[in-house]
Amino acid sequence: MINSHKDVEKLTLTFVAEFAATVERLWQVWADPRQLERWYGPPEWPATFEKFEFEVGGEGRYYMTGPDGEKMHGWLQLTAIEPPHRLEYDDAFADDRGEPTGRKAHSVVTLEPIDAGARMTAVTRFVDLAHLEEIVKMGFEEGWISALAQIDDILISDNGGK
Repeated sequence: MINSHKDVEKLTLTFVAEFAATVERLWQVWADPRQLERWYGPPEWPATFEKFEFEVGGEGRYYMTGPDGEKMHGWLQLTAIEPPHRLEYDDAFADDRGEPTGRKAHSVVTLEPIDAGARMTAVTRFVDLAHLEEIVKMGFEEGWISALAQIDDILISDNGGK
């Protein structure tokens, strides 16, 4: 199950997805850059992480490759990590060297056990309404839904996608 909600008053986009896996196993799709890049971008824009430091203050520098070979660069910085239940990060578009450009959004991801496995809730807060609307117009909401839908395949693989 994946659902999303846009809240223009709180300037947030919230995504909730449930998986047939333990919280600890689901944590690995965030902590392991090879697993992260298998789902972080939508299928038609897969992500490649050139740098990923999974520690508070650590950076991720990546790009997504579009269907025609074009590249869109991104940057993130982890601001809080509480294994295996919570992580927070800032993210932004980046130049081709991986340096952040423009406005940063802040995301909080929580993982919690449920009867059927684990629930992931990701809340992204934008700096202002124009930023939120710009990202929504670019297809962020649909992109995240299709990206999250790829996690099941990683979770059921015997070796976690390594």
